[in-house]
Formats: sequence, C-alpha cells, structure tokens
Amino acid sequence: MTRLHDVIVVGAGPAGASTAARLHQHGVRDVLVLERYDFPRDKPCGGGLTGHCDEALAALDLRLTVPFVPSAAARVRFGSFERTVTMGRPVNVIRRIEFDASLVEQVRARGVEVRVGAAVDTLVVDRDAVTLRLDGGLELRARVVIGADGAASVVRKHLTANAKALPHRLFMHELPATLADTAMVYDFTPMQAGLRGYLWVFPVTGGRANVGLMHYPSSRKGGPELLRVLRDGLAGYGIALPAKGSRGWPVWGYAPGARVSAPRLLTVGDAAGIDGLTGEGIAVAMEQAQVAGDAAARALSTGGFEFGGYRRALRRATVGRELALDRWLARLLYQSGPGWQRWMSLVLFDPDVLEMYAARVSGSEVLADQKLRLWRALVRHVGASGGRSRKLRAAMDQPAASSASSSPASSPASPDAAGSSS
Repeated sequence: MTRLHDVIVVGAGPAGASTAARLHQHGVRDVLVLERYDFPRDKPCGGGLTGHCDEALAALDLRLTVPFVPSAAARVRFGSFERTVTMGRPVNVIRRIEFDASLVEQVRARGVEVRVGAAVDTLVVDRDAVTLRLDGGLELRARVVIGADGAASVVRKHLTANAKALPHRLFMHELPATLADTAMVYDFTPMQAGLRGYLWVFPVTGGRANVGLMHYPSSRKGGPELLRVLRDGLAGYGIALPAKGSRGWPVWGYAPGARVSAPRLLTVGDAAGIDGLTGEGIAVAMEQAQVAGDAAARALSTGGFEFGGYRRALRRATVGRELALDRWLARLLYQSGPGWQRWMSLVLFDPDVLEMYAARVSGSEVLADQKLRLWRALVRHVGASGGRSRKLRAAMDQPAASSASSSPASSPASPDAAGSSS
C-alpha cells in the first residue's frame, strides 16, 4: 500500500523550502518536498531580496549564506528624468542558482526529504488524502498537498480548472558588465514604447549585471517585441543584449479573490500570485510560506482539512495587504490607455511617493500602513498635475543623457534558449 505522508510540498524553490522550514518549526516531521529539477538549477529572476525578506528568513530560522551585493539606493529613470533615492535598508541582490540551492541545503540539514527529478503530472483529491501521480507513473499520497510549483503549478491548475488569463511577462539576462555603483536601476522609459512596467539593471557579484523587464498584462506583447524593447532600453546603458540567452517566463499577479486553496490543497508563492506592481516574488513567497505552514500544521493537529479560511489569512497578513495595495496601484500605473502618464507624473515628481516606493522595495516600511500619506500625495497631485504633466512631456521629448553607469564586457552568449519558461 502507498505510504500516506502528512504533507507533500510540490516545488523546492523559496516558497517550497520556506514552507518545509515552517512545518519543521511546528514539529511536523513527515514532510516530502518534490522538485522537478536538480540543484543547483537556474531560475530566471531579478534576484533582489526585497520587501521583508530579512524578517522572513529570521522567522523561518533560515540564513543568507550565498554571496550578495547590498544595494543601498534605487535610481528611478524616465526619459531625461532621473532621481536616486536612498533605501531604508539595503536590498541584497543574489543569484537564484545559488540562493535556491542554499535554502534546500538548509532544510535538508533539518531532516526534510527533498526529492529531485520528481515532476508531478496529475493530482486527485478524495475524502481522506490527495494522490499525486508523477511522470513515470509513480503515485504518492498525502493528507495535505501544498503547491509551491510556480506559475505552471499543477496545484493551481487544479484549483482554477486551468482557467485562461493573461499573465505578467518577464525577461531577464545575466551578463558581464562593469557598473559604476551598486544602485538598483528602475527605468520606466520603455513605457513610451508600449511596455507596461519597467526595465531593471541590478548589480550582481562577480562583475555581472542582472538586467530585464516586467510587462503588466494590460496589453498583449509577444516575446520578440519585449526582447526588442529590452535590447533598445539597455543600449542607453552601454549594455549589449546578446542575441540568445535571455530567459522569459509568465507569472500571475496576486488577486485577493483568486482561489488559492481547496480541501487538502494550498498554494503559495508564484502559484498563489506575485506582486503585481514590482513583479517581486521571493519575499512574497517566504512570507506566504509562513501562513501556509501554519495552516497545514493546524489542520494536521485538528483534523480540519477544509482550509476555508486560508485565502482570508493570506489577505490579512502583512504580505496580503501589501499585495492588494500594489495590485490597485499597478492597475492605475500600467493601464493600457494614455492615463498612465497622469500616474507616472505623480510617481516621478512627488518626492514623498518615490520615498514610499523605495521603502516598499527595501521593506523598511509597510506601504499598506501608509494610506494617509498616499491620500495626501493624491490631493497634492490634483493641484500640481498640470505642471507635472508638462515636466513629464519634457522628459519624454528630451533625449536621455547617456548613462555612464555601466560598460559592456564581451562574453559568449548564454546557452539558455531565448524565451524559455521557468
């Protein structure tokens, strides 16, 4: 007879490893983590440990053990406009190929079984357990299954009946580049070319830069078009994007009303939804993992596996309040029509808004607790919108000053295929 596990976590990225760590803190020892790939495995990502990642690591008894670049400033750009804001605390930029492997090592050291090369094909939920069928036909059973398996999550597909929706689109490439400083660059200039999001240039250890862009799904953009936008945008930084090697992947934005659980099933991390404004997912995953781990441990203790309150618990947690607010802000800023210019002028030309944005990224403040400051900024914008609109048009019309923040370094193109999914 197939063994019945207490919990099977599908996916061993930051969401899955963090959930396993939380369950271990609760004394749940019969936890099996399944991962499709072996470690170290590459994962396309900007690599910034933003938000409240420091607190999440501490709460989970996990440590940052890999090399990182502490970035204490963010440089926001749009056309000829540029402003640098100081972070409330540095954002540590890591390489996911190293960070994810380190988290797996830490949970394995606690006795958690992480089984690699285990791709889940289908799942069936009955009254007493969930049955997972792996590629190759092996079947596993558990009292609780937690989907931490990313945007293509088999658990998410089961919950949503594989409903179709437009995802966020992200592309990134890591390449040799000499950056003048360790500031994280957020460049909204490509919104003039139809992007609904931003381009980033982040410093990485070893004389490298992590570059990429995020596109919000208010309009459809294909991979070749987004890569062209990325290539054109990077040219202003003296960075030549290789013809091959850029990684592209879809992600789902967090929606407070989305189905994130069912009897015996939970989702966490990208499977539950990322930050719709910034595209950030690491800190989000590690914060959600605490909620999921608490819910699963409580179910095992009480025998109540309905998880009817899980969506509300996610929403009421700090991470859920932040995600809900960012979702609202993203819909304003990244709208498909010309209305985005009104909101972009607010973001760029109200110093307090940029300070709040930097605090949100660094995790030194909870933006959801700053609603009064946001409303005051909106009131100020009513009176200042005319002048700010003129400033925005001037920034759009004037050519941006050539950036001296980086210089290209020659290297062979990455072997990864352009547009490959995570």
